[in-house]
Amino acid sequence: MAKHIAAKVMDIPPGERLSVEVQGRKIVIFNVAGEYFGLRDACPHMGGLLSEGVVIGLVEADRPGCYSYSRGGEIVRCPWHGWEFDLRTGKSRFDPNRWKTHSYDIEVGDVQQLEVETVDVTTEGEFVIVNL
Repeated sequence: MAKHIAAKVMDIPPGERLSVEVQGRKIVIFNVAGEYFGLRDACPHMGGLLSEGVVIGLVEADRPGCYSYSRGGEIVRCPWHGWEFDLRTGKSRFDPNRWKTHSYDIEVGDVQQLEVETVDVTTEGEFVIVNL
């Protein structure tokens, strides 16, 4: 796995994202309260740029009329058709057991499998590092 400097930490403040290209791959890096997550910058459904999607949390209900909000800023919604992906796991909120992501260090299947790739993102001092 090779390391590639993608940005400086100050380039991606908490709650923000940055789209970069690393070795010909478009990757969007999200900063969630100081934790960095990377996804391939394309929705597997029809290729909408996840970097242009709305970042949200989860609204869940254990019974009708009783809602709770959690995981603020950890879900990205594709701007084209609203498909939602977990920034931590890359899994689809629609069907996480079927539609999931793979990190770049794992071989990814073909487009027919509708997968979003995750990228290992770390920090070293003032730099955000993408590990491919």
